[in-house]
Amino acid sequence: MRLLPFVARAKIIFALALCAVLLGGCSVLRITYPQVPTLAYWMIDNYVDFTSAQTTRARESIGQVYAWHRSTQLPVYAVLLQRAQTEVVANVTPAQLCRWVDEIQAQAMTSFDHALPAIAEIALTLDAKQFAHMQERFDKTNADFRDDFMQPDPKERLQAAVNRSVERLELFYDTIDDRQREEVVRAVAASPFDPERWLTDRIARQQIVLQTLRRLQRERASPAQAQAALRVLADQVQHSPNPAMREAQERLKRYGCEFAARFHNGTTPKQRKFAAERLKGWEEDVRALAAEPRGTAGPPPT
Repeated sequence: MRLLPFVARAKIIFALALCAVLLGGCSVLRITYPQVPTLAYWMIDNYVDFTSAQTTRARESIGQVYAWHRSTQLPVYAVLLQRAQTEVVANVTPAQLCRWVDEIQAQAMTSFDHALPAIAEIALTLDAKQFAHMQERFDKTNADFRDDFMQPDPKERLQAAVNRSVERLELFYDTIDDRQREEVVRAVAASPFDPERWLTDRIARQQIVLQTLRRLQRERASPAQAQAALRVLADQVQHSPNPAMREAQERLKRYGCEFAARFHNGTTPKQRKFAAERLKGWEEDVRALAAEPRGTAGPPPT
């Protein structure tokens, strides 16, 4: 599920090692992670449309946080991946999987906290034209959300959701059989995920993002005030300020953990071996990237 961009994307940019793995397998990580500074700049610029002065500072800050992440956070991910290899060959519980989700989110927040001073510095320089650009970009991502998750035909909507789930599962377990696919279909059909409700809340949180940034400008906030406000905003982006929606998020998280545990516990020894080998490959890639001498992790942003 995509979250509100800008602050949300700033929060996860330097957890892209994990994202790269999830998107394409072992070899992709070594290719993609060194490009994180460039990708991070493009992702954020796509929302705020940096000025020349902002571009220079943004690239400097992204490069600094990237170097910090490579040297301090990749070793943490390597340990997590090593631990996961031992857990994936056994049965798991929903609580165990939810703890993994919480742990990964905590690591992403650590990266956000480290980048927060630079994020606040740039946020204080945004102007009305850039806020309008952000609104346009939000509108575009909302349209994409409708295309991806809100197909008018219920059968098409279900099939799209099933295809997304199967693709992710097969990345981790290799090919799944007909019985397992049927289990996915039943789980997706029974999911508490309501895209209409999710989109409504998403739009509301986008407006909170813009309101917060405009308020910082209007009140001529200090860097410390901006950091405090953005830290609150990051939490609101991840956890809806709407109590009912926050409960819906937790309910969906629990449902996802329950399904993932049930599916995993029904996998074959061959599938679990594949998953363990996949995790081992990711661990080796992460350790290799973390061990690279400074200055050899890839070209600077262009």
